[in-house]
Amino acid sequence: MVQEEFVLEDRDFRKLSKLVMDNAGIVLSERKRAFVHGRLGRRLRALGLNDFAQYCRLLETSDGDDELRNFINAVTTNHTSFFRESHHLDHLSRTILPGLMTENSDTRRIRIWSAGCSSGEEPYSIAMTLLSSTASLAGWNTKILATDLDTNVIAHAARGIYDTERAEGIPVALRNRFTSMRDGNVVMNDELCDLITFAHLNLLEAWPMQGPFDVIFCRNVVIYFDKPTQMRLFDRYANVLKPDGWLIIGHSENLIGITDRFEAVGRTIYRRIR
Repeated sequence: MVQEEFVLEDRDFRKLSKLVMDNAGIVLSERKRAFVHGRLGRRLRALGLNDFAQYCRLLETSDGDDELRNFINAVTTNHTSFFRESHHLDHLSRTILPGLMTENSDTRRIRIWSAGCSSGEEPYSIAMTLLSSTASLAGWNTKILATDLDTNVIAHAARGIYDTERAEGIPVALRNRFTSMRDGNVVMNDELCDLITFAHLNLLEAWPMQGPFDVIFCRNVVIYFDKPTQMRLFDRYANVLKPDGWLIIGHSENLIGITDRFEAVGRTIYRRIR
């Protein structure tokens, strides 16, 4: 039997779980223990530490402030793909965008937030959907804000370069129109990049933007939060959405018992009602 290089003791797992809960609102249940062990084992090796107890002590000191961000990045799950849950993008193209062009005809302004955008596939998919819609955005001030807790994936997203396997989820016509090939990789074109602003953001902390947003995508993010954190977060979303603004969440999420500020209008599609 091969002995593990590092042993994650119960007391250290509890400390790490509390740290990530306090700093990012993410719940690390016991079933995540092996995941945490694997991800943080790499940090211990990189730092030349002997065990998880040393790592916990580092994170609890001022010397660990810089490492705290690496810790949060390491235990953050980033699973996404282009045109994931495509019925949301169909609804954006066929229903939301035409409605916004009528409702916002005086300001000619559209604001969309991709909260928890991971490595960028979601905001690029939103941008392609907007630009390929039958409704013309010419003369409109349209912006997509894309934020994530993980600084590494935000940097990747801002580069707009993906391997060909990841880009297979982009419909061929859109891939031909909005991307190019460079050194064997798929590159998002300037038309897409000009629509999107990428930024690091911890959803639990103060938000520098005030809105109002027309649409917020927050898909497969709150499943990692406990119920009180979810309640606070959706209340904050409602506050930065315009009246009747749209909220789109993930297929395994719902707002039952979480908030009464939205009404369901489709499959994991909601509108703000107060």
